[in-house]
Amino acid sequence: MKKKPKSININFSSFLTIIGVLILWQVVTYLEWIPNFMLPSPIEVGRAFLSDFRLLLFHAKITLIEAALGLFFGILSGVSVAILMDHFPRVREAFYPLLVLTQTVPTVALAPLLTIWFGFGILPKVVLIVITIFFPVSVAMLNGFSSVDPDELRLMHSMGASRRQILWHMKLPASLGDFFSALKIGVTYAVIGAVISEWLGGFEGLGVYMTRVRKSYDFDKMFAVIFLISLLSLILMALVNGLEKWAMPWKEEEEKNENETTRSIRIK
Repeated sequence: MKKKPKSININFSSFLTIIGVLILWQVVTYLEWIPNFMLPSPIEVGRAFLSDFRLLLFHAKITLIEAALGLFFGILSGVSVAILMDHFPRVREAFYPLLVLTQTVPTVALAPLLTIWFGFGILPKVVLIVITIFFPVSVAMLNGFSSVDPDELRLMHSMGASRRQILWHMKLPASLGDFFSALKIGVTYAVIGAVISEWLGGFEGLGVYMTRVRKSYDFDKMFAVIFLISLLSLILMALVNGLEKWAMPWKEEEEKNENETTRSIRIK
């Protein structure tokens, strides 16, 4: 009964903070402390969002399709490579440095190369998202696999369990927490990666829309599409949180038990 008011207060405080930022933004633009062509007011951004709502939804659909495909193949390849590296330590020693190396190359530098190699269609966008998501997913899964208790592993081996049974019944459940932590980062990377790739080549998508309105100096529409990208990322993160609660129902029980234990210790 005591946790519910706390979450309500946190949400209410966040709502007040957002309202305060919007009011401050409106005051700054109204007093023209920053020129209007550089920083449009929230009201102008809202009008631009409503006037181009159908067009924004059309481009958002393309971006979300690219992000979903890249996310799917990025997760699939990341989990597969993590399982392979966990089964074969020599493969891990050989390819783990390459995983780290893929993260030292900026995505902005890769995007034009992928456009040259694969054209202006959907393929270079999906490939860029896969490269971006592959590393956090694979590393998170490897950390989850290594967190399994060695004594439990020895017990499973002594009972004649196969590698597949150990993976399915022990290692995958143990890595779910790390996996969903990486997935929360991955969904935002997927949307951002799709937009970045659309900046540098494409015919449809929110990145293409941003490029067009930037060239025409419609900064109110630029802020409107930034707002939409942030909103899509928040929605995707909320979906991941819901999926995590569904896949890990025991996690909420563990948190409740920990809170009750902490509360009882403080009372004592």
